Amino acid sequence: MRRDLRLDGVGRRYGLRGPWVLRGVDLALAPGTLTRVEGANGTGKSTLLRLLAGIDAPTEGRITGRPRTAYVPERFPSALPFTAHGYLAHLGTIHGLSRATALRAAGEWLERFGAAGYASTPMARLSKGSSQKVAVAQALLAEPELLVLDEAWTGLDTAARGELERAVAERTAAGGAVVFVDHDPGRLAGAPDTTCTVRDGALECRTREVAAADDGPRVVVDAQGPPGARPPTGASDAVVAAEETAPGRFRLTVPASHSDVVLRTLLTARPPWHVRAVRPLDQDSHDKVHHDTGSSDTGSHEKDSHR
Repeated sequence: MRRDLRLDGVGRRYGLRGPWVLRGVDLALAPGTLTRVEGANGTGKSTLLRLLAGIDAPTEGRITGRPRTAYVPERFPSALPFTAHGYLAHLGTIHGLSRATALRAAGEWLERFGAAGYASTPMARLSKGSSQKVAVAQALLAEPELLVLDEAWTGLDTAARGELERAVAERTAAGGAVVFVDHDPGRLAGAPDTTCTVRDGALECRTREVAAADDGPRVVVDAQGPPGARPPTGASDAVVAAEETAPGRFRLTVPASHSDVVLRTLLTARPPWHVRAVRPLDQDSHDKVHHDTGSSDTGSHEKDSHR
């Protein structure tokens, strides 16, 4: 039975005293799921994907549950001493395929991406687009359990882009997990189960259901946790925005349809959080949360963490 790939408290920096690119990252990738990673340039998206692919090791934290993984990097080293078909067959055997199976799979994937005519062309002589087709094919030919795509659609022609989208759907349907970054915000629109944003070295993730609820009513949860704590993973997954108003105290904006999930997660955490108030977002914009009185404003609902 396949397990989730889990990142627990993962951080990454380059050099002993280099700045932290990522820190405190918690993430679980379940079999059969599609995850999109977003963020501004230079925020650490590629670093996160390299950690997920097993190319880089975390500086701190743990990564567990490693499945058979394939990776398409942002920059593919095309100047290799192989023909396109020979390279794919070689990678297939490294991934555990028999020689005959690797040769057959190499030919099939070149055909699917419209690159069969370049099968005998040395890699160093391929155009950027043709080289990218080989880069994508090498990641798919051994049917990985985790497929990591860093701007994999860049350089592909229209037909090949569509073929890659179909291949992604095939992988998740077969029980594989797929994680991708792409500059086109419309890429696989509506398909990701989870969308994660890299911001200020941290990772914020939302499920498809939460994203769909974003246009609906929202509530604000005023919650106090242990010193230095961050909202528990089960709560932060459903949070649209989180503002730390005091050490360990947060103003969490949540879709109303998911407020019960957030409250239950906070109250059953170990140690439990104290939920001071819950109020509609429009009321909160006029009636700010008290910081230390422990009382609620009219219309808010007090909840004690020990109930």
